[in-house]
Amino acid sequence: MSPKKIVPNKFEEFLLNRNSLIEQYAKGDLSKDEFIEANYKCINALNIKPFKKIDNVKKALYNYQYYNVLAKYYQKRAHDLSKASEARKDFLERSNYYYSKKDDVTMKLLILIDFTGVEAYFVKVKSPNLKKKLFEIVLTDYDNVILHSVNESILNRLKHENVFTNEERESLVDSYINQKY
Repeated sequence: MSPKKIVPNKFEEFLLNRNSLIEQYAKGDLSKDEFIEANYKCINALNIKPFKKIDNVKKALYNYQYYNVLAKYYQKRAHDLSKASEARKDFLERSNYYYSKKDDVTMKLLILIDFTGVEAYFVKVKSPNLKKKLFEIVLTDYDNVILHSVNESILNRLKHENVFTNEERESLVDSYINQKY
């Protein structure tokens, strides 16, 4: 009798695929555009949806990644079109919607862990539009959990919880966030 093959569920498959894509991007095998496209295709191929109830860190991180992938995909699509294009405006609206969903999940996650093991700071960016706006949230009790936001409510709460350092640092994923689409 052969051992039973363990088949990952869609959630695990997404995370495995995402880790593989991150490795490929880090090695230079994928461009930022290809990375975003591949993540988007994975979500569609697996036909996965976000969790409705966020009651643990894994679910929160999955939802964060889900919304982040969609936000970046639609932002990339918008940037591929002329500024006068109606479709560009639609893509930007979709992107902003998914970024707001991502921010909602970020706040839920921070509350879930009671702001414990959290370091946050502004990130050094090339984009003048993001200077002193984009901040990084590192969950030090977890491996490679790095979140980003420009949401002022999250920023104010991080400051209130005394986990935000009011300084600019190089992002832990600097080459990714400072690379244009």
